[in-house]
Amino acid sequence: MSRLRKALATLRADLWTTALDPLPRMGGPRALSRLPHAVVVLYATAMGLYPGGEGIDPTVPLLAMAMAAAMVLAMWRPVPAWWATIVLMVAGARAGMVYVANDLSFPWTVHPEAYEGLPFSQARPLAFPWTGSGVALQAGVLFLLALRVRPRVAVKALAITALTGVAIVALMPEANGGGLGVTALMADAVAVAVGAGVRQLRTTRTRLEAQEGLTAEERARRTLLEERSRIARELHDVVAHHMSVISIQAQVAPHLVNDPPQELRENLAGIRQNAVEALTELRRVLGVLRAQDQPGDAPQPTLDRLDELLANVRGAGVTLTAEIAGRARPLSPGVELSAYRIVQEALSNAMRHAPGAAVTVRLEYRPGSLAIRVVNGPPGRPARPSPGAGHGLLGMRERTAMLGGDLVAGPTPAGGYEVSVFLPVDQEKGIQATS
Repeated sequence: MSRLRKALATLRADLWTTALDPLPRMGGPRALSRLPHAVVVLYATAMGLYPGGEGIDPTVPLLAMAMAAAMVLAMWRPVPAWWATIVLMVAGARAGMVYVANDLSFPWTVHPEAYEGLPFSQARPLAFPWTGSGVALQAGVLFLLALRVRPRVAVKALAITALTGVAIVALMPEANGGGLGVTALMADAVAVAVGAGVRQLRTTRTRLEAQEGLTAEERARRTLLEERSRIARELHDVVAHHMSVISIQAQVAPHLVNDPPQELRENLAGIRQNAVEALTELRRVLGVLRAQDQPGDAPQPTLDRLDELLANVRGAGVTLTAEIAGRARPLSPGVELSAYRIVQEALSNAMRHAPGAAVTVRLEYRPGSLAIRVVNGPPGRPARPSPGAGHGLLGMRERTAMLGGDLVAGPTPAGGYEVSVFLPVDQEKGIQATS
């Protein structure tokens, strides 16, 4: 008994509701988004006005128009619209009795008086909705219902529709002329199956789009974290170099002075000890960051290797023009490394997203700053799809922000793309760092 109560409660929750559930719009241009709704209205109108002609029982067209209204209602409230078809099905079983001549093709219906005197073999009775329009409209409502409810609920609605039809045939066997009740049931089953299938495809596509969005977001987050780790490793290499120099200078300094005071020895020893401890901590962090990402400790590139980078790009078939304005001078290691990486990433993006385009690289040394500009023209051929599109800018922005600079990137009026970077530099520190 408890299971029966639970089943009835579930059935009531699924099918005893008036909740609003609008038919989704079609994707694509906004002008075509309401095309499914227009098709449903046209379909319902055509079926509601059919059949027609002289001598037809007026009850049948009225029932057909009511069923057509239920189908239009199903675009917003599918469950109440389906209940309306059940009510019309029961009402039409008695009030909508019509006859079909055996020598006429289904579903033409005529008034029974037109066939008075004909034997039953030449005129068979039908009950609404087992006329052509009735079957088409009821199947249409079930299709719209299956589009918006879970398959389990759609199957329940189909089962109730079938049981109602069986009860009508059992009580009025003469209303099932030619076994068309079975044909109607098959049409309803096909409508539910197709509607459930379309719903499943739509649900799967929505989930895939959501998953693709999450994947793209996760990829961007992972790219950002990887770039930050890379920057941290490179900064470590730069800072570790200076800390090593400080440690060595602090160790050698007492030997450069005759009879240095004890206070000086102690201070220099403290400086060296702090430098060694800081270097140890930096190396420990480096070990965590490197993990298995970089097996070696290759020296980090600077702008001295820019010509080598440009030569590699030209070797790949890219028409590349390089310009250096102002007086080139040594910069701090962090600026040199970040500038090299920014140019490298900008060139990689140009080769990836604008194949066949000419590229211009311009470095301008200004008092207290370095300006970088990488511009490519329109692509010479379509670019291959790239799942990491836009992620290269994350690293460039991180490097620029780390140095307190500015980055501007975007399309050019000529159809190409431009990356402009402004990096503040300290000339005196840069000279000291390389001296």
